[in-house]
Amino acid sequence: MNGPVKVRRQPELNRPILIVSWLMDVVGVGERVTAYLNRKFNNDVFGEIEPDDYFPLEGVTLDNDVIQFPEIKLYSGSRDDLIILRATSPRFEWYRFFETVLMAAADYGVREIYAIGSMISIIPHTAPREMMANFNSVELKETINSYNIATSWNYETPPGQRPTLNSYLLWAAGRKKIPTATLWIPVPFYIATSGDPRAELRVLEFFNRRLNLRLDLEDMDQEVYHQNKDLEEIRAESNEIDSYIRKIETGEALASEENQQLAGYIERALAKRRGH
Repeated sequence: MNGPVKVRRQPELNRPILIVSWLMDVVGVGERVTAYLNRKFNNDVFGEIEPDDYFPLEGVTLDNDVIQFPEIKLYSGSRDDLIILRATSPRFEWYRFFETVLMAAADYGVREIYAIGSMISIIPHTAPREMMANFNSVELKETINSYNIATSWNYETPPGQRPTLNSYLLWAAGRKKIPTATLWIPVPFYIATSGDPRAELRVLEFFNRRLNLRLDLEDMDQEVYHQNKDLEEIRAESNEIDSYIRKIETGEALASEENQQLAGYIERALAKRRGH
């Protein structure tokens, strides 16, 4: 394939689904889900888009004192029906960015696109993760109705604000007649920076069923178990923290300073248990 996508190798693909995740996201559910799929299916990079046109020259970030450069990479592996795009969210030139991505999608015969999004929510970690979705195709929406996903959730960009990146993707892919869904999963605010394996598992369960991936996901079940165990022990160690979470479990709102105290305490306690 010629054009702005630099091709390292030609993958063998059969009308694949494209899964999109955005890197350096605060919550990072999509980034972790696609990393998991890449490991499970021995995926590696087959194509990449140079980021120069979509980021300022100073558009690098620091993570633990290590420079993180923007990247836009396409992955494939043992599944001929799966492509994964892991990309840093472009800062500008959204139209040209999606034109390039969707041109690649059309060249490889992509039949559907799914973008993973996550939202920080005032829910307890003990609550189910109810996934929601937006669509650019009535047919895809009707198909997804059987997957226990809230498909009647309507999102509109607030007046005067720029559409979200995933909303823009829905529009751009719709113009190319590629059925697309953006998946949204809520994450409890006090574990947003620590990671939410329960949310990741919910997304993986969807793809497991939709693509018949035949993943047993036992390792993810174990991650969920260990995090819940850690959180229950943390609650047992602090009556104050336990009381905050109990309030959230009963639908009671916390004061702003209580939210901050809970999130900070949980983040530090989990990092200490994980040896960070």
